[in-house]
Amino acid sequence: MLSAARDIVELQQGAPVPHSNSSRYDCNQLSTGAVLLADVLPSLLMKLLAPLAPHWLSYDRLIGQRRLGAGGGDAGDLGFRLPHGRSMGLGLGHGRRGALGVAVGRGGAGGGAWPLRALLPAAALPMGTALSFFFLLLPPPPPPRPTEPPPPTAGVTWGERWGVVKGALPDAFPLAVVYLAEYFINQGVLDLLYFPTSSLTHNEQYRWAQLLYQVGVFASRSGLPLYLGPLWVLNAALLLAAVLAPFLPAVGVAFALVLWEGLVGGAAYGGAFLLVGQRAPPRGRGLAVAVTSLGQSLGVALAGVAAMGLHKGLCAP
Repeated sequence: MLSAARDIVELQQGAPVPHSNSSRYDCNQLSTGAVLLADVLPSLLMKLLAPLAPHWLSYDRLIGQRRLGAGGGDAGDLGFRLPHGRSMGLGLGHGRRGALGVAVGRGGAGGGAWPLRALLPAAALPMGTALSFFFLLLPPPPPPRPTEPPPPTAGVTWGERWGVVKGALPDAFPLAVVYLAEYFINQGVLDLLYFPTSSLTHNEQYRWAQLLYQVGVFASRSGLPLYLGPLWVLNAALLLAAVLAPFLPAVGVAFALVLWEGLVGGAAYGGAFLLVGQRAPPRGRGLAVAVTSLGQSLGVALAGVAAMGLHKGLCAP
């Protein structure tokens, strides 16, 4: 959805409506930040609610029995992996395959309608996952009772839980900054960064940039303990400056910066959750992971708002 965001907003505004080119930017009527908000808000809601109901939605249950959306998947998957030392490949590739499918697509005879044809079949994948779970997979055998560990939050008082939350905030805040800068670049800056002399159209430049970002994330999510939040802000400022006063010589330079963005972002993600797993007490580890994941989604949501504000400021008639 995010890789095809420019195509989606163009389809929503309709073919007869021209771009808003009263400014010097190649603007659609709507920012791709709107697609980002529509994508992240359900996940953010899930992450807000899951830590409040540990007795009904424990983290092992989220991953093992009901992956309730992207937000529940993050909280459950990470909470399940980290206590067992499973760090390599955290979240690898979930966006890369979709970005690749969007980037290599071509309009053909259908023109600008191809993203709709590409995205509608993908809408069936969540239902396919549910059907596979309930009708193809067998439930895992329960572990022997004497060695079965208690759920991560079992027996934890509200005071202890609040202590876990406070302990996770130093990791959640930097990750929120990283993701704010990251998605402000991806759905704010890249929406407006355009090289008219390139053989690629604006939408194609946007799609390939999203794919290169995902490639960088895929390559670097190996648990390196790096935040580099100030560097992320510098990346965002550099690319924003390239929009306001074009100075990058070619689209390839922008692509290289976006690939670097993905490399740094993937390392920050893996490092943040590894540190959370090491610092949190065993019984509060799942909650600490959920709080840190919530910081990530809050950063993404704020980036969507900032992207829409940037679009409104630069593309107003």
